[in-house]
Amino acid sequence: MARKSTTQRVVVSTIGAWFFGFLIFFPILWMVLASFKTELEAFAIPPSFLFFHWTTENYATVQERSDYLLHAMNSIIIAGGSTLIALVIAVPAAWSMAFSPTKRTKDILLWMLSTKMMPPVGVLVPIYLIYKTFGLLDSRIGLIFILCLGNLPIVIWMLFTYFKEIPRDILEAARMDGATIGRELIYVLTPMAIPGLASTLLLNLILAWNEAFWTLNLSTSNAAPLTTFIASYSSPEGLFWAKLSAASTLAIAPILVLGWFSQKQLVRGLTFGAVK
Repeated sequence: MARKSTTQRVVVSTIGAWFFGFLIFFPILWMVLASFKTELEAFAIPPSFLFFHWTTENYATVQERSDYLLHAMNSIIIAGGSTLIALVIAVPAAWSMAFSPTKRTKDILLWMLSTKMMPPVGVLVPIYLIYKTFGLLDSRIGLIFILCLGNLPIVIWMLFTYFKEIPRDILEAARMDGATIGRELIYVLTPMAIPGLASTLLLNLILAWNEAFWTLNLSTSNAAPLTTFIASYSSPEGLFWAKLSAASTLAIAPILVLGWFSQKQLVRGLTFGAVK
């Protein structure tokens, strides 16, 4: 009887997981299907799900109207650069707070996290003026800098909580063997923290890739990433849903594929202590 009850719970849990998974995935599926419709079919009510005139015209139009490769390269450089710089800063910061805490360590962590609660629009004007003064508007360096600062609190928090799970005795043994701080970080801590570093890197990369507020306000053409590429299909004449769906599909495809193939590393890092 107990085995039958356990089997029923497993079946119900599996069905529920597939149901909610489909609900989450459905908007992406709908967007991909809309990208293969004509503009009239994309607006049709009731909407057609599979039985419509399939066309790749929207993708051809998107390629002709915009330089997709330029925007994609900007996204790769900006998201990748901001992620790497954030890790370089966050690893020693998290190591210091995890293994050499002070009375103010928790206060500092809470203060850093509180900066994420502030609406970005609240500091848009001063940031814009600073960027204009130093010539950082519409530049990759400027976007890398602002995205790095924006995601740095999350990166430090994730690494801090993960480093707390690493036994302190291992680091103390390395110090007794004469390891310097640099060698301790590179040869002892980093290899043990690879799952946490991988999950943190992937999460920060996704956040930077999907960032729209700063990229729309601080870039126009030269450094515009794929989020600006998508926004260009919103015009005073209205939204071109089919072309907008095609542009959005092209924009999310690289990060979606990356997330799909690296999901094991992401889940492993998150469940091994990166977030608790």
